Amino acid sequence: MADDKKPKGEQQPKPKGEKAGKGDKGGKRRGADGSSAAAVVSSMPAVAPRLHEKYKAEVVPALTKQFSYKNANQVPRLQKIVVNMGLGAAVANPKIIDTAVEELRALSGQKPIVTRSKKAIANFKLRAGLPIGAMVTLRRSRMWEFLDRLVSVALPRTRDFKGISRKAFDGKGNYTLGLREQIIFPEINYDKIDAIKGLNVSFVTTARTDEEGRALLQQLGMPFRAN
Repeated sequence: MADDKKPKGEQQPKPKGEKAGKGDKGGKRRGADGSSAAAVVSSMPAVAPRLHEKYKAEVVPALTKQFSYKNANQVPRLQKIVVNMGLGAAVANPKIIDTAVEELRALSGQKPIVTRSKKAIANFKLRAGLPIGAMVTLRRSRMWEFLDRLVSVALPRTRDFKGISRKAFDGKGNYTLGLREQIIFPEINYDKIDAIKGLNVSFVTTARTDEEGRALLQQLGMPFRAN
């Protein structure tokens, strides 16, 4: 009578289409439809920034009505936001530049660049090419997200806050906001700061006049003072 048992050590072939188990070499985690986990994550739709959605749904119609624009291309829009830290103390303490870069990276979510002096000024012991500040330029999603955090969280944390000046426009619809302390941003760890640093936040718009630029920023939530 023939022995139906398989010889010891001989492995049964895997059925066609069977997925690799935990111990299989080269096995990858896959979803229910057979796609890899990385492909599933990369195919997920990105969430649009809240203020960008507000701009399209509310700000554009409001400005069109206020200034009687004939088409949507005339409506002013926000192009970029530039955050700049000028650090004169870096002449005597160069290490302050490193902390400024890390703080700007934390509050903007983007790597800043170090700015250097262009001229030598003997009275300030300044030589050409010395690092004297840091700056970062935000566009698209990061720009909208930074503006949202600025008007919703950071500015209300300012001591004795009563609104921002209406007069800091450049005549072409662009606005620069000066902040005395970087600690108003919750992303900054108060226990790790070495010095209180001021910073300037510049809003570059496509507005043709200061009135249009002010109306755009006000519609986006900038808390301007009454006068």
